[in-house]
Amino acid sequence: MKKRLKIVGISLASLLSILIIGFGALFFGEIRTLLSFKELNDQPFYEMTYHADYGLDEFLENGAATDDELVSFVTKKILKGVSFEVNPDGACSTFTATNQQDENLFGRNFDYVPSIGLIVRTQPKNGYESISVVNLNHLGLSKENMPTKNILNRIITLAAPYAPLDGMNEKGLAIGVLVIKDGIVHQNTGKTPITTTSAIRMVLDKAATVDEAVKLLKKYDMNSSGDTGYHFQIADANGDTAIVEYIDNEMHVLTKEDGHTAATNFVLYNNMNSGHGQDRYEKIKEKQKETDNIMTEDEAMDLLLSVPAQSTREIDGSDEGLPSDTQWSCVYNLDDLTLQICTTRDKNRTYNYSLK
Repeated sequence: MKKRLKIVGISLASLLSILIIGFGALFFGEIRTLLSFKELNDQPFYEMTYHADYGLDEFLENGAATDDELVSFVTKKILKGVSFEVNPDGACSTFTATNQQDENLFGRNFDYVPSIGLIVRTQPKNGYESISVVNLNHLGLSKENMPTKNILNRIITLAAPYAPLDGMNEKGLAIGVLVIKDGIVHQNTGKTPITTTSAIRMVLDKAATVDEAVKLLKKYDMNSSGDTGYHFQIADANGDTAIVEYIDNEMHVLTKEDGHTAATNFVLYNNMNSGHGQDRYEKIKEKQKETDNIMTEDEAMDLLLSVPAQSTREIDGSDEGLPSDTQWSCVYNLDDLTLQICTTRDKNRTYNYSLK
């Protein structure tokens, strides 16, 4: 009898070991990704290297016309049933410049209420390696509901590839998204639908130049995330840049040749000028003109840090808002494939990354 019980015990232990090994093999990429999650500072700001398959090619087969559809795909494909939300927002600034070595720079400020930042490095099998920055608050996390609080919150960070706000890929293609209230878009022309942040992921994974990015975006019906509109600034290692806006459900591409080398939070198309951030825009354009648009990375960062952020952020349409400031400032070198990122305007909280 004892011998039989011993055999049963060994069998159960073997079965348990097999199950554990099988689970580890099945979710090896996800587990490895979560283990790479690291705190950089107590803003809080984190970094993570993505080792799992986030299924972009599968997503692009049917796309998503709403945030709920995007969440549904990510929940099933990546999070294995763990739910989350997506709601990008923010008052931002972007611009391009060239340094003394004739390398192309892309500068980006993300201005918002106090946020949880995450730097994400992705290495898809069928796409370009990239580094991007995500606001975890846009995925439903917060300082009261931290990603370090429990395993379910940490699992939500696996949705990060579908929520980038700016980034650069290994080809030196960079993109940033900025709010414009009058740019709400819901195209319905029969093309595959795509949402704001999933479009950024697609561009980072699939486009090597501004021209390729624009052609790619034209293949999809764009749909605004949340309740606001957006425009994108895109730049590449060839020195090209463009601003893509969607006005009255039509896509408009504003080119460098027409002087469009910076953006904030107002509509640039047809000189509409609706929105805010004109003061930030003018300061950037003035610096570009003063320097003939030649700046070192440090000078580009200083320009970002000198641009005044919106002091309050409107909440739910009320006149009262929460305190707002720059959450991160990025200078991407599109030739050297480096990123210098400063968090909360504090140069002591500056971090450097490379895609080489």
